[in-house]
Amino acid sequence: MPQTYTCLHYHLVFSTKHRLPRITPEIQPRLWEYLGGVIRGLGGKPIQVGGVEDHVHLLVTLRQEAALKDVLRDLKSGSSGWVHDIFPNVTDFWWQSGYGAFTVSHSNIEAVKTYIQNQARHHNKQSFQDELRELFRKHGIEFDEKYLWD
Repeated sequence: MPQTYTCLHYHLVFSTKHRLPRITPEIQPRLWEYLGGVIRGLGGKPIQVGGVEDHVHLLVTLRQEAALKDVLRDLKSGSSGWVHDIFPNVTDFWWQSGYGAFTVSHSNIEAVKTYIQNQARHHNKQSFQDELRELFRKHGIEFDEKYLWD
């Protein structure tokens, strides 16, 4: 085959440092838009961006050229700098160092999109920690609790 074709969908999840509730209603819609713009700037496609005050979920399609770790590095560092520039009164906004990245089959895109859209309602019943544990179990990712939280 003379060309490369990929269809790489990811569900990305990361939290504010120490899961502090820093994504306020004032910041939230603009931050979601900014995160989507970073993905577009990297040649990807943001399908759904959402979350709550202490973490974010992105459903994205990425190109094969960029390594996933580089995408997350650019996404997190760029957006935390942007928050500090646009909202100078928010002095303690940082992302945690790690992230969760889960592949999504094309047939499951709508379900993940709906899941992200319903984050506020979802977190009336479940903590971020329990949500992340559940995502890890669902995707067969082994983890040790002592290394999971900052």
